[in-house]
Amino acid sequence: MSNTITINIINTGTTIEVVGGTTLSQIAGQLNDTLGFNPICARVNNKTQGLDYTVYQPKQIEFLDRTSDSGSRAYVRSLCMIFYAALLDISPRARLKIEHSIAGGYYCIIDGLDINDSTITTIKERINNLVSRDIKIERHQRPTAEVIDIFRRQGLDDKAQLLSGLGQLYSVYHTIGAVADSYYGCLAPSTGYIDVWDITPYKDGVLLRAFDPENPSHVAQVIRHDKLFNAFTRYLDFNHIIGISNVAQLNAIDSRRSVTDLINVAEALHEKYIARISDDITRHFHERGTRFVLIAGPSSSGKTTFTKRLAIQLRTNLLDPVSISLDNYFVDRAHTPRDAAGDYDYESLYALDLEAFNNDLGRLLAGEQVMMPTYDFETGSRKYRGNTIQLKDNSVILLEGIHGLNPGLTAGIDDHYKYRIYVSALTTISIDDHNWVPTTDNRLLRRIVRDYKYRGTSALETLRRWPSVRRGEEQWIFPYQENADAMFNSSLLFELSVIRDRALDILSRVPEDVPEYATAYRLAKFLSYFRPVPAELLPATSLLREFIGGSAFHY
Repeated sequence: MSNTITINIINTGTTIEVVGGTTLSQIAGQLNDTLGFNPICARVNNKTQGLDYTVYQPKQIEFLDRTSDSGSRAYVRSLCMIFYAALLDISPRARLKIEHSIAGGYYCIIDGLDINDSTITTIKERINNLVSRDIKIERHQRPTAEVIDIFRRQGLDDKAQLLSGLGQLYSVYHTIGAVADSYYGCLAPSTGYIDVWDITPYKDGVLLRAFDPENPSHVAQVIRHDKLFNAFTRYLDFNHIIGISNVAQLNAIDSRRSVTDLINVAEALHEKYIARISDDITRHFHERGTRFVLIAGPSSSGKTTFTKRLAIQLRTNLLDPVSISLDNYFVDRAHTPRDAAGDYDYESLYALDLEAFNNDLGRLLAGEQVMMPTYDFETGSRKYRGNTIQLKDNSVILLEGIHGLNPGLTAGIDDHYKYRIYVSALTTISIDDHNWVPTTDNRLLRRIVRDYKYRGTSALETLRRWPSVRRGEEQWIFPYQENADAMFNSSLLFELSVIRDRALDILSRVPEDVPEYATAYRLAKFLSYFRPVPAELLPATSLLREFIGGSAFHY
C-alpha cells in the first residue's frame, strides 16, 4: 500500500507527492529554488505551523517568509528565546521580563544582572555566538506535569503557575540546547534564521529590536515614544501594586467578590485619569483660552466612551462640552480618495473637507452661530438639516476622530486654542514573563465583538478589513501620537476575561478554508488562557460596555 500523499503548494500553484511523515522543512527543500525565499514557517490548511510540522495526510501548504504577519511573529518569538538563552549563559539567575512593544522594538526588564555598556556588549556576543552556531530550536510536547517541573527547575515560575491552572494533559515547550522556554506560536527552525537584530539601553531596561518591516535586511530604528512609554508605565506600576501582572495571577482570583473588587478598582483608576485630564483642560481653558479638545486614537480604543465620560467631568468643572463629529465633514463620495486597492479610503485625512471644517471652527471662535453638516452615508453627500451651534462663554468643543493629533486637521486654528488627547488600549497584562499581550490583538478582539453585536459584521469580514485599518493607523495616527498633551490608556486589566466567551463564539464561525482562519485560530488559542469573568459585574459606565453592550451611554 502506497504511503505517498498529495500536497497542494499555494506559493507555486502546483501539487507534489511526498511520503507520509515528511516535515514542512523537507517539503520546502524539495521545492528547490521555486519558492524564491527561505521560509520561516507555513500555513497548513490555513493554520500557522513551524517547519518541523509533519504531514501524514493531504494538505494545502503556503510557505511564509519573515515579512509576512505570521512569519514576523515567529521571527520575534525566536529572537526573544535566543535573547533569554544568552542571558542565562551570562547569569543563570537572570530573570527576563518582556513588557510590551514600543519605540520600534520590545521593552525588556532584566533582574539579577546589572545593565551597562559592558553587559550589553557581552549579551550581544552571546547572541551572535548562538546565531552563528545555527542551533536547532526544538519543539517538544510532554505531559503537562513534566513541563511544569522543567519550568520550575529553570526558575520560570510564572509559566509553571499558568500551566497548573489550565488543566491541559499535554503542553508544548521549546529548547535551545539545555534552555527551555514556551511561546504561544511557532518558532524558527534554528537560531541561524535570526540574523537581523540589536539591543540598546532604553529607560530602566533594554530595547530588543528585530528587522525593519519596510527594509527587512536592516534593524528597525529606535523611535522616541516617551509619552506613550509613560502611559504604559503608569499602568504597570498599578499592576505591580495590586499583584496582577500576568494571566496566571488574574486567573488565580477565586471569588466573585474579589473579581468585583478588582473591577471596581480598575474602573476607579480610569475615572481618576479622566478627571485629571478634565482638570488639565480646565486649567488650559482659563489660562490659555483653549476651546477645542481633539481626541484621537486607533480603531477600537474606546474613544467614544472616553469622550462621553470626559464631558461629564468637564461639566463638574463648570465647563460646557459640545461634541462635533468629524464624520460629518466627509467630502462627497465622488471626491473621496481611494486606497491602493481602489476602495474608498475614509481613513485618509483628505477624505475630510478640511477647508469647510476649519472655516466653521474659526466662525465658532468668533462667536458666530454656525450650521453643522450631517453626512448622509447612503447618498455619500453632506447635508444641512438646521442643526446649529454657538459657543457660550464656558463652552469647549470635543472633536473625536482618528486625525485629531494631525496638525493638518486644524491648520487654520492657533495651537493655544487646542488640547490634544491620545486614547489607546495599551495592554499591560502579560501571558507570562516572555509573552506579552499585543495591544493590536486587544483592539482587534474588541472590534470583532463590537462589529458582530452592533453592525452584524462577521469575524471574517472584520479580519479581512483589519489589514487596511492597520495601514491607515500606521499612516495617519501613530506618527502623530507624541503630539498629545495627555494620553489615556483605555485598557482594563480584566477585559480579555470578560470578552473571552463572546469572542470565542464569534471566532469559531470563521471557516477553515479562508486565509483569515489563521488569525482566528491564533486569537482563539490566545483567549483560551484566560478564565471567563461575567460581564454582569461591569458597571454600566465601563468603557468596555462600548464593545459588549449594556452601556449607560447612547452611541
